[in-house]
Amino acid sequence: MTTATQTTSIVQFDYARPLWRRVLATREFAIIGLLVLVLVVASLTVQGFAQPLTYNYLLLDVAPILFIALPMTLVMTTGEIDLSVGSMAGLASVTTGVLVQSGAPFEIAALVALAVGVVGGAVNGYLVTVVGLPSLAVTIGTLALFRGIAVGMLGTTAVTEFPEFWTALAKAKLAGTSIPWVVIPFLVLLVIFVALYHFTPFGRGIFAVGLSSDAAKFSGVNVERTKFIVFVLAGFVAALAGVYYTLRYSSARGDNATGLELQVIAAVVLGGVSVFGGRGKIHGVIAAVLLIGVLSSALRLEGISSAIINIITGGLLIISVVGASVFAWAKTRRSSPTPARAAAASSS
Repeated sequence: MTTATQTTSIVQFDYARPLWRRVLATREFAIIGLLVLVLVVASLTVQGFAQPLTYNYLLLDVAPILFIALPMTLVMTTGEIDLSVGSMAGLASVTTGVLVQSGAPFEIAALVALAVGVVGGAVNGYLVTVVGLPSLAVTIGTLALFRGIAVGMLGTTAVTEFPEFWTALAKAKLAGTSIPWVVIPFLVLLVIFVALYHFTPFGRGIFAVGLSSDAAKFSGVNVERTKFIVFVLAGFVAALAGVYYTLRYSSARGDNATGLELQVIAAVVLGGVSVFGGRGKIHGVIAAVLLIGVLSSALRLEGISSAIINIITGGLLIISVVGASVFAWAKTRRSSPTPARAAAASSS
């Protein structure tokens, strides 16, 4: 039996399943279901969890992770990784603070910080796509570089004087609700990234690059340009998260957003994006960010220490990765043609 015939048999087997199973029986919807379950259990059993104020602080806390998870999904779908996003958020925070402290209007300072994010993302993209270095090594280096620059600019001091309008806006609620205003810019970014990732030729190129760079090139995808763009997007959004982080806590410090990159990567992988590239869904990633946020919030209200919360989160991530591997193996076994089907296909 030829490869083409075998592939056709697998596809026919997959589409023989009911539509609801093909849509709902996925890792992404499993994460969404787990999120709903944890929300219900926490609301019923954790004192003080089912309060508008709790949800408000929950969304404020996970906002930087939600922001950065969007471009990180694209980066990891190409088969690359960016470990420098937390340090870039810190550098953008410090850039904003230093410029405001020197007398620059906040709006100008924020724009300069965003430009710094673009430049940082371009540095990562250049080293990966033009120089040909592995993204893991490159972004470990720029993680240290960006953080070193941030700490060097402010040392152990902090800038805490920012326009009250902007700091209040960063924590403001939508009229008549407990939903923070920061949800609005996130939803705008979400629409942009969903459209880019799932509904454009560029997005299809991202998946193609992650599955096979060589095959993507033969299909006409500019692999280097695609990777360069996703790294620039990651730098830009990380800087945006850094500016928000500054306003959220009314403080620009060199150690702001330390460790944020690990939380982002954990959520992206938990949300179903393959660490090898070529697979991912943004709705799964968003659900994973919220799941980790809800778990952390509920456990903190129960008096659980941060160390135990990290252990639980890490265990959940490991279970999800192992479970995904087992699920993929089982799916391959089910979709592989049986000897009877293979004989029938070869005879036809």
